[in-house]
Amino acid sequence: MKAIFVLLDSLNRNYLPIYGNDWVKAPNIERLANHGITMENHWLGSAPCMPARRDILTGRLNFLERGWGPIEPYDIPFTRLLRESGIRSHMETDHYHYFHVGGENYHTQFDTYQFHRGQEQDPWQSRTTPPDEPEHMGQWGQQYYTNQKLFSGADDFPTPKTFIGAIDWLKHNEGADDYVLWVEGFDPHEPFDCPADYVEQYGDTWDGPLHQWTGYRNVEGDEKATQHLRNQYAGTLTMADEYLGKMLDELERQGIYEETLIILTTDHGHLIGEHGVTGKNRWHVWNELGNLPMIAKLPGNQNAGQRRKQLTQNTDVMPTLLDYFNVEIDHDIHGESLKSVFEDDTTVQREAVLYGWFGMPVNITDGKYTYMRAAIREENDPLFMHYQIPTSYSFHDLPGRGMFREAELGPFLPFTQMPVVRARTTMRRTSIVKDTQLFNIKEDPGQENNLATSDTDSDAAPEIEKQYIDLLKQTLKTVDAPASQYKRLGL
Repeated sequence: MKAIFVLLDSLNRNYLPIYGNDWVKAPNIERLANHGITMENHWLGSAPCMPARRDILTGRLNFLERGWGPIEPYDIPFTRLLRESGIRSHMETDHYHYFHVGGENYHTQFDTYQFHRGQEQDPWQSRTTPPDEPEHMGQWGQQYYTNQKLFSGADDFPTPKTFIGAIDWLKHNEGADDYVLWVEGFDPHEPFDCPADYVEQYGDTWDGPLHQWTGYRNVEGDEKATQHLRNQYAGTLTMADEYLGKMLDELERQGIYEETLIILTTDHGHLIGEHGVTGKNRWHVWNELGNLPMIAKLPGNQNAGQRRKQLTQNTDVMPTLLDYFNVEIDHDIHGESLKSVFEDDTTVQREAVLYGWFGMPVNITDGKYTYMRAAIREENDPLFMHYQIPTSYSFHDLPGRGMFREAELGPFLPFTQMPVVRARTTMRRTSIVKDTQLFNIKEDPGQENNLATSDTDSDAAPEIEKQYIDLLKQTLKTVDAPASQYKRLGL
């Protein structure tokens, strides 16, 4: 059995032809979909980057327990279970967050790994004299600008190098069996940067300042500026797609493309003007961020070209891969194996999926409605982090005092016998996401008509909202939500 898991960061499904886009070029993602199954109702779990990867590796949601952080000692990644069964795993990645504080214990879960440097703020190239900041819109990064000086043709960019690295690994291991190859491209994550010819193919006529990196704020500039940013995103996606195709070509050269299980998905989407804003992290998890693309090309190209509407989530990747390798799971997880969904179009057990960012609204969907429940108090309390390793998003810093505010050690997570630290956070509810939102996504896919009338008093909510409040409470129980989350959300 051979499996390849492809993760492209910040891949918004609305930019993919397989989901109806008519102007972005992604022929190799289409190629994979033509030989595989396209999931229509696939969703985010925890976000952003590291929480999403923790979900995928462990099959458990973590955003209700803490924010950005490492693989914890009580986590059980699927790679560990594969190793115990004699199945090797290898990672090719340019996702630099694995290699600084807050990303501990991820890449080391693989038997081997290769890191291709230079993305975003990766502290790679060192210059004691900083570069001059050019005129620009959106964000600009001194470190990326320094790293970028080493990029010339597409082969020099980190995501293409990641796929080239995967091709080299496949060549070195030609004839091998029983492995999982994890291929993770940081693109099309911002900054949306690629050689100019990838953007020019979209008829881009931008003559303004440098504009390739979204701010996490309201749309900047006019429609032409937004379209240029979308063209930059599309060009970066097309570049990644081209190198994905080169990897698929290598599988075909070896004669193993048809027999290999290939799963492609993302961690979350990205907003480029939708809802009048850009970026992620600060906003409600509208469908552009939470409803994700997923393709599964099965061994033998079984069910090629079919589509599935079952409600699935990134936590399902872990049990699905293990099921294909006949490796059993003897502990509780939140994901479900999708093997029978892929092969026989069976139903799933879940009624709904939960998803979101730590300390932000908690979101739920059953595929018909999306309900985004905000904290009822401006103070956003009570909100606790639960952990054993006290690190979070940082390049160089040690844990701050905030990681230990009112800290207690005890059995605060019911799924593990290990004691954990519970520390209070002072993350206030922002004005941007202070309201609860409810949308009928069948009739209102753009999520423009908010049906929720109350963000505090559940007894005063309209009948449809009461149904989703009940569904939210039921689903929180199934994912071992800390008790404080119920109080924070007014449940």
